[in-house]
Amino acid sequence: MACLAGLWQGSGVSDPVDARPAGRVWQVGALCRAIADALQARFNPVSVRGELTGFSRAASGHCYFSLKDESGQLRCAMFKRAVTSLDFSPRDGELVEVSGRLGVYEPRGDLQLIVERMVRAGQGNLFEQFLKLKAKLEALGLFDVARKRPLPAMPRAIGLVTSLGAAALHDVVTALQRRVPHIPVVLVPASVQGANAPAELNDSLLKLYLLTQSESGLKADFSYKQGKTPKPVVDVILLVRGGGAMEDLWAFNDEALAHTIASSPVPVVCGVGHETDFTIADFVADLRAPTPTAAAELVAQPRDAWLEALAHAQRRLQDALMRQLDRQSQRLDNASVRLGRPSSRVAVQQLRLAASGQKLQAGLRHAVARRQQHLDHLAQQLHPALQRGLASQSQRLARATLRLELLDPHLVLQRGYAWLSDEHGQTVSTCQQTYVGQVITATLVDGAVDLTVVNPAR
Repeated sequence: MACLAGLWQGSGVSDPVDARPAGRVWQVGALCRAIADALQARFNPVSVRGELTGFSRAASGHCYFSLKDESGQLRCAMFKRAVTSLDFSPRDGELVEVSGRLGVYEPRGDLQLIVERMVRAGQGNLFEQFLKLKAKLEALGLFDVARKRPLPAMPRAIGLVTSLGAAALHDVVTALQRRVPHIPVVLVPASVQGANAPAELNDSLLKLYLLTQSESGLKADFSYKQGKTPKPVVDVILLVRGGGAMEDLWAFNDEALAHTIASSPVPVVCGVGHETDFTIADFVADLRAPTPTAAAELVAQPRDAWLEALAHAQRRLQDALMRQLDRQSQRLDNASVRLGRPSSRVAVQQLRLAASGQKLQAGLRHAVARRQQHLDHLAQQLHPALQRGLASQSQRLARATLRLELLDPHLVLQRGYAWLSDEHGQTVSTCQQTYVGQVITATLVDGAVDLTVVNPAR
């Protein structure tokens, strides 16, 4: 209500409390309604320009947020009927102009603006800084996909950077304890909000980097051999924080922090804010997780899955070993039989060799005799076959000669037929080819005569 009192004094309107009789005692709800009526009469409708912060959308479809500038902040509510008219998706950091009605939310006595209309008015200061830094780092190649590294399937240790008082710490530790209780977690705390947060986050990451070096691994092995507690070798780092407005997450938009993340010797998973929140650290990290819990799950394959895979591999190894032992036992038995009486085996092979020699000689003699018989038989059949072939060809020649003689046209002319042709030597075979006065040559068996057509039949 102190904010409301200042509003009344700054507007030049007399304090409504002073206008009332000094002895009156207000009911809280009545006073809130009186203030709301005064605001309605003095200001509404009102238009305000400011930067969005703390924007959220309820399950009912209503939106709640605040408008701020360098000198103040104003709570706002935008009901579903007005939200449906938006032609863009509002985000923290955007500069907007809104129109609506000032009022008092009586259950809490809060001053709020009921927004009926919202349009973009540009980008907010923080959002403009975010975009400039993002463009600068992107030009330097810090966001390149090629420099992103895959996560280790089973890290030796997991580094964790977050605040000791953050809910994200509890979420991450709970997820890791549930999925990989056997993997150590190295926590290096740092502030995740405020002016000192970027420097503390940088320092915490650099401390973890010292546990990722190969020298650290050698020291860990040496300490273990000496009976001392070894330092774990960190193979992946989680940088996490819960959700909030853009200014709450601003520590993760620091340029120095971005370069520190980019220089990490091991993969870095950034789980800052909620699924819709994006920071520079998200773009630089090897992998972005939508929430801190999701970041923990990405680097922690469930132990049960690994145990089942190990048991399966053990069963396969045992089966393969037993099969190999069986094969080698059989080979040993066979070798023992062969090596036990070598002289008898040599005698057996000699007998087999002699029998094979005899079979070879007999087979050769039989083959030569069979070939000779075949040649004799072919020689006997050759002469009759030649005689039959010559006789057959002679008969074919005689038949062909007879057919050729039968086709001789002179034989036809001998039977009284004539061959007619016109003056061009073309054969005349029909009456339609003749006309009156035409000279036709008739070829007979002993010569040719010229004929003149008098009356061609039609």
